[in-house]
Amino acid sequence: MTGAGDRALLPAGLQDLLAPAAAHEAATVERLIAGFATFGYERVKPPLLEFEEALLTGAGASVAQQTFRLMDPVSQRMMALRADITPQVARIAATRLAKAPRPLRLCYGGQVLRIKGTQLRPERQFGQAGAELIGAPEPQADAEVVVLAADALTRVGVGKLSVDLSQPTLVGSVARGLGYEEARIGALRQRLDRKDAAGVAELAGGDGELFLALLGAAGPAAGALDALSRLALPEAAQAEVAQLARVVALVQGAAPELTITVDPVEHRGFEYQTGVSFTLFARDVRGELGRGGRYVSELPGNGGESSTGFTLYMDTIMRALPSLARPHRVYLPAGCPADEGQRLRAEGWITLAGFAAADAEGEARRLGCSHLWRDGTIEQLADGQGD
Repeated sequence: MTGAGDRALLPAGLQDLLAPAAAHEAATVERLIAGFATFGYERVKPPLLEFEEALLTGAGASVAQQTFRLMDPVSQRMMALRADITPQVARIAATRLAKAPRPLRLCYGGQVLRIKGTQLRPERQFGQAGAELIGAPEPQADAEVVVLAADALTRVGVGKLSVDLSQPTLVGSVARGLGYEEARIGALRQRLDRKDAAGVAELAGGDGELFLALLGAAGPAAGALDALSRLALPEAAQAEVAQLARVVALVQGAAPELTITVDPVEHRGFEYQTGVSFTLFARDVRGELGRGGRYVSELPGNGGESSTGFTLYMDTIMRALPSLARPHRVYLPAGCPADEGQRLRAEGWITLAGFAAADAEGEARRLGCSHLWRDGTIEQLADGQGD
């Protein structure tokens, strides 16, 4: 590959992010992290690469098929490029911060790389920002992370938010209470995830009416929970519905403006979740803003801590935000005193210095400046950017 066109060609699912989009995304990540910090979440920064056996343990097993692997020439051990940051935070909590007081609140921001994109997210590299609440089994913790995610998104300018709460373990609890074997439960989950009512009825046989009622209970939180409360569920499943209802009530109390829906049978993407989980959306925005939920970290040495958290997807978030207004840029012709540039930058201007004598106004326009320094004054250019 020697031509300029060949050199610009990137693998499918990868892209260059140029100005001003790159700066806008970076600034948005920092604002999200700042929002997490107001709730007491402290930032950690895991590496891009880890040893394979550490990265793909516990929660990391769910993204094993999406993970790039390579041999480390130093240790001669297999390494993996992270496809998700949550497993790394779980590792940090179980090792480096094993003796830190619980509950432990951690947050992060960074890039991940995956082998394949999806139909809704064709990108193979994208940014994540998120938070994990480690060692807090209470429903108040589930509610906190939902409210935290919504609060942070609102802070950066995402409007018309909604959250879809689910209980990914509910179908398994119902089916086991009815005596189903694991293979049948797995097949039933697949059909429920596809919303295949005929397939569910065929597989469930005499229990078809119950599972179809679970499928039909999805919708606005009040109606969904009412429908679930009227079903004759096994005891373990009733406890899970009660837990879900408790979390809904706590979220509504803390964020009454947030639109809440419930899908009690949703399982896709929540394979390692062990309790109440959620997906965040914004009206008129394609794709998920983020998702999260309860899980148990199974790394050695931490006793299987019950934790909850979420991950936000920066590519979707950026689609939900208005374009960043271009800042005022002032052109400083050749010969402009250095202290003038220093003064302007201290006042918040972005300065572009000219290096050779030229038509100052023409150069300012060519370089996309909105203003021109001339003899100690700042002139706004007609039709200049940043007006």
